[in-house]
Amino acid sequence: MKLDLLLILTYTAICVVIFKVFRIPLNKWSVPTAILGGIVLLGMILMLMNYNHPYGKYAKEYFVSVPIVPAVKGIVVSVEAEPNIRLKQGDVLFRIDPKPFELKVAKKRAQLVEAEQQFKQSKAQFEAAEARVKKAKADRNRSKQSYDRYAKGNKKGGAKIFSEQEVENRRQLYFAAQAGLEATEADLLRIRLAYESQIDGVNTRVAQLHAELDSAEYDLERSIVRAPADGTVTQFAVRPGVMVASLPLRPAAVFIPDQRRIMVGSFWQNSLLRMKRGYQAEVIIDAVPGHVFKGALKQVLPAMAEGDIQATGNLISARKLAEHGRALALIELEEDLDNYGLPRGVQGKMAIFSDHDVMHVSLIRRVLLRMVGWLNYAFPIK
Repeated sequence: MKLDLLLILTYTAICVVIFKVFRIPLNKWSVPTAILGGIVLLGMILMLMNYNHPYGKYAKEYFVSVPIVPAVKGIVVSVEAEPNIRLKQGDVLFRIDPKPFELKVAKKRAQLVEAEQQFKQSKAQFEAAEARVKKAKADRNRSKQSYDRYAKGNKKGGAKIFSEQEVENRRQLYFAAQAGLEATEADLLRIRLAYESQIDGVNTRVAQLHAELDSAEYDLERSIVRAPADGTVTQFAVRPGVMVASLPLRPAAVFIPDQRRIMVGSFWQNSLLRMKRGYQAEVIIDAVPGHVFKGALKQVLPAMAEGDIQATGNLISARKLAEHGRALALIELEEDLDNYGLPRGVQGKMAIFSDHDVMHVSLIRRVLLRMVGWLNYAFPIK
């Protein structure tokens, strides 16, 4: 039933009472006058009222729910939360079998200790490699001195002092010592790079295992699924033995966090210029007949779904263009709906009262809204 029908019925009832009380005869003058007067009067009232004080036939409370998706995969071993009972942030909802994660943590800790020991060993290997380089340099220098002495003696005294074969042998020993030095220097470079490979002052292998250990401990901690905020978990069907996985498309439960209760109304677009932030609003809820909730317009949503398009391979249909979009307004109520014990998602109707109150038609809007609220005692008005 619409408000304009209530207004017409009210006018008709007033005319009947006037005709009866004042005993106005029903003739070709009185009846057309009442009808034409009603058309003019009601038409003006409806035009001013509907434009300046928009009415939302469809209003509903919207709220945000949080899907509970475990961060790890496993079998549920215990369920500790009760559905539809208020929880505090951090309260345990259910526990996943921690054994696989405990084993992984133990493995990473052992690998970390091994890597730290290897790092200490690499320091000793580095020092030993430096010593080998020093020894190789001494051997190379000694071989070079011997080769130079033999070559110089052969040049001065010929074969009488050192033969060509002896000089060649010393030269080959010198080359061998030089090659040995280069090999020990290369080995020293390899060991030094491994020893000095660090990030933020920590050996890279040790740092890597620290990160892997932290990741394993994180998985172990996430095997206990907790409430993400203050609120309630509803339609909670998880039981021990259920396999849960970290799949966003298949949450294990639905959590309703505590939040400010907001009513959202649907309005025709012709009154958008009369819907500004801060305007007074009144809401009636089907579950609370006869009561009017006062509030204020918090925001008109900046976009309507009827005009939304996305990059796809489909062309826009003319049928979509023909869909009539309705503006959505958020109303913040002065009263707390929790005081009435109402579930989230209740529905009703609302009206917004702008500052453009011509002929005080806002009073008529308020009366009509209350009349619809009274009718909720008998049956809900669609």
